[in-house]
Amino acid sequence: MNTAQMVGTGAGAACVAEVWNVLGTAMLCKIASEETGGAYSVVDNVVGPQGGPPPHRHENEDEVFYVLEGEFEINYGGQRVVARKGDVVAARKGVTHSFRNVGEREGRLLVTITPGGFERFFEEVSREQIAMPQDAEKLAALSRKYGLEFLM
Repeated sequence: MNTAQMVGTGAGAACVAEVWNVLGTAMLCKIASEETGGAYSVVDNVVGPQGGPPPHRHENEDEVFYVLEGEFEINYGGQRVVARKGDVVAARKGVTHSFRNVGEREGRLLVTITPGGFERFFEEVSREQIAMPQDAEKLAALSRKYGLEFLM
């Protein structure tokens, strides 16, 4: 990509228009890896109260969580922090991490994932309508495909 790129409020990446439902979290891909030459992707997460993924780790991706709205407990590498609007938390690949909306309303996280491509995991989970606990085996298989390990 040789030019600057802007994605407006409520808009998604040029190649991804739909909102994904990923285990109860609404996700909108703001910038897809195809638009960055695979360098990174950016996903906007709307997380309900007490929502968030279980502890997990990525083989290949670093993630940066930027809190847009709400209050999140973020656990990474044995540390626990409460992040509020404007706070940023970075989780390196291979480090176990999770987040949970500890507020009383929906919260929003903007997540930058490097390198890009992992947003396809979210897309597949949404398309397959994977839900827990009934689809645990499907989720485990898909997670392996993307180098993701849930530690439940």
